[in-house]
Formats: sequence, C-alpha cells, structure tokens
Amino acid sequence: MKLIVENETAMEALGGRIARVSGQGALIFLLGDLGAGKTTLVRGLLRQLGHRGKVKSPTYALIEQYEIDNRHIYHLDLYRLTDPEELEYLGIREFREGASICLIEWPQNGAQGVVQPDLTIHIHYENKGRCVEFIENTSVGKKMVDLLQS
Repeated sequence: MKLIVENETAMEALGGRIARVSGQGALIFLLGDLGAGKTTLVRGLLRQLGHRGKVKSPTYALIEQYEIDNRHIYHLDLYRLTDPEELEYLGIREFREGASICLIEWPQNGAQGVVQPDLTIHIHYENKGRCVEFIENTSVGKKMVDLLQS
C-alpha cells in the first residue's frame, strides 16, 4: 500500500491512524532519508495514544521509552549504531512482549536480521510531499495494513 502525504500535519495524522490499528502491539521499521518524516510519524502515533509531552528523535540516546495507560512504546533510532550487538544490550527482544509498540528508525544499521518487523514503512520524498509505502511482513502487519485501507 502506498499513500501520498502532503505535509507535517498529514504525517502526524497518519501516525495517529497507525496507532489506532496497532491492536495488541507491533514492531515497525521506519526507513527514509534524514528529514523524511519518521519522527513526525512517531509523534502522531504517540499523541493518538495520549502522550502530551515532547517527542524527540532518539538519535543520541538510541531509545526513548514511553508508558501510556500501562502500554509500553519504544522509539529507537539506530542511525549512530556502531554494533548490532548493542541491540541485545538494550533488550530489543523484550520490546515485543505484551501490547507494546516498538518503532525503529534506521533499522538497516543493525536491526535487520536481529528481529523480524511486523510492518516496514518506507518514506520517500515525492515532489513537495512524501510517498509512504507500507510492507507487511507478518500476519500482524497484514492486519494493520488491511485496517488502514478500510
């Protein structure tokens, strides 16, 4: 599935839609160039779930954790990751427990091959907006895409 997103407000709204279809949790890879809108998408997802604070890119910390209504949301940015083994130290496999949502920016820098995402989201520049492509990798991801299309 592909969508055209025209601006930052629309990208946040798309993040909100993803939050509404995340059901019992999901592992989501976010791919796209610097400034493509990955963190903006995450901000929309978090706001939809009820987070009212600031949402920043975890580029330097590697991970930002949120707890909203007893639900865990993990936002990772692997842009600066030097060794995929660092993910094991962060406890990446535990992020899939329960109804947690784990969003990983720059997964190609270490997460691919370590964990299987339910959904991969590619964000590409297109004219003045963005093209957002959804690739379902598991039955959970397929269900999410099906709900997004309805």
